[in-house]
Amino acid sequence: MTTKILVADDEPNILISLEYLMKREGYEVHVARDGLQALEMLRRERPALVLLDVMMPGKSGFEVCQELRGDEALRGTRVLMLTAKGRDTDVAKGMAMGADAYVTKPFSTSELVERVRALLQAPARQA
Repeated sequence: MTTKILVADDEPNILISLEYLMKREGYEVHVARDGLQALEMLRRERPALVLLDVMMPGKSGFEVCQELRGDEALRGTRVLMLTAKGRDTDVAKGMAMGADAYVTKPFSTSELVERVRALLQAPARQA
């Protein structure tokens, strides 16, 4: 069975690039263009991992992550926050909200692919 990944970003160029990159790596990719759509897709598709932008309309990536971690059915989903907000306080907030990893834009696609692989191989998050 192919591993599902959700890419949630409101920037069309980033969304298309990440979708292509993850499909090229063999993942089944779903996309969301805002925080509300991301939550809807998370509940419907149950991906193993979400690449989650912080600054999105509807709900921020922080809010999506917090809701995801509060939902027993989604709690095991791995979260890799992808954002231009790279200050220490932003990273700390993302990790406090339950992110498994935090990558700042711009990023190396090869490093991102490695982070995704590592997260998917890590033991599932416990409740």
